[in-house]
Amino acid sequence: MTMESEEPPATPQKSQARTVASGVIPFLFAVAMVAYIFGPGASILELGTPLPEITIERVDFVDSEIQVTVRNTGPMQVNIAIADVNDRIHPAAVEPDGHLDRYETAVVRIPFEWNEAEPYTIGITVDDGTRFEKEVEAAAPALVPSADMVVFFAIIGTYVGIIPVMIGLLWLPFIRRMRRHVYVFFLAITIGLLLFLALDSMEEAVDISNENLASSFNGLMMLATAIVLSFLGLYYVGENLTEKGAGASTPSVISRLGRPMAISLMIAVGIGLHNFGEGLAIGAAVGLGSVAFSTFLIVGFALHNITEGVAIAAPLSHGRVIIWKIAALGMVAGAPAILGGWMGGFAYSPFASIIFLGVGAGAIFQVMFVLVRQIGRENGGLAGAPFVTGIAAGMLVMYLTSVLV
Repeated sequence: MTMESEEPPATPQKSQARTVASGVIPFLFAVAMVAYIFGPGASILELGTPLPEITIERVDFVDSEIQVTVRNTGPMQVNIAIADVNDRIHPAAVEPDGHLDRYETAVVRIPFEWNEAEPYTIGITVDDGTRFEKEVEAAAPALVPSADMVVFFAIIGTYVGIIPVMIGLLWLPFIRRMRRHVYVFFLAITIGLLLFLALDSMEEAVDISNENLASSFNGLMMLATAIVLSFLGLYYVGENLTEKGAGASTPSVISRLGRPMAISLMIAVGIGLHNFGEGLAIGAAVGLGSVAFSTFLIVGFALHNITEGVAIAAPLSHGRVIIWKIAALGMVAGAPAILGGWMGGFAYSPFASIIFLGVGAGAIFQVMFVLVRQIGRENGGLAGAPFVTGIAAGMLVMYLTSVLV
């Protein structure tokens, strides 16, 4: 009979060391591979001819000067050589200097007596002779933060965001008198409204990416990442805040607010993030001098956002509500339009716009998920006519009101 020797069991310290090693070793191999490619193996990356690329991110018209913000978005270093306005070369100063590493920015200051409302084409040429340009349809003085402008954007944000949402909330007494199947229909309308808002946010973000971001930033995937992370984060927070058991030591949001109010709060947060994006669009339009366009946006958004108040009011129709809580929900949904107007007018950034629009879309998708789950749980499924026709009606209403935007 052969006796087989058994290996003694590993101690907890050895087991932990092996676990750490199994996680670190692949990481070290990955670091070594990257170091080799950018070190001794750099010749692998030298196939083809690299081309310069700069992105003109912003053009500001100040007193007797045009200030152009540029970013090196290509794979190689560049030097700014020449600046021109309407194909005529002009002397220019570059701050901090004309040499740009990858993703580095600089401001090109061109002394020029520009005229308001006239179109201009700004050109920037780098040292190898490649020229990049940006068209400005109508020159307008760059906005300077001041008390008057802060108040102006606050008034516009109130008119676009807060007042329309409050008007929509006035439909709450009407919704409360509805029968059960009609109530489901209105909840489904809410889902349709939110779905349109989410898709609208995504479309706006795609347009910003195509117009203002270089391909190297991969704006579409930046948007997708923001949407997914926002959805997952809010889903996790929502589940932990609203679905805790009754035996929890700390009262949940459900127990303090009630399920209808908690769901309406989540809807208001999602709509608020969307309205922040609308404020960015209005602020940017005013900053670019598009007075007619910004006025068009203001009126269109105001009418469009009345339906958002209905979306917030629908879950409240079967619960006890207090006036100040309804007003607070309206502020949560509408006030971000003011913040968006300030940011869009004074410090517009395409990166921030895409991220905020993506976060808003993710928040809206999360609220839609909660509403769909609630309707399915309370009505034994989602195949009923009130649910299907409600979503279709919500989408149709939002489309018809969006035509004004």
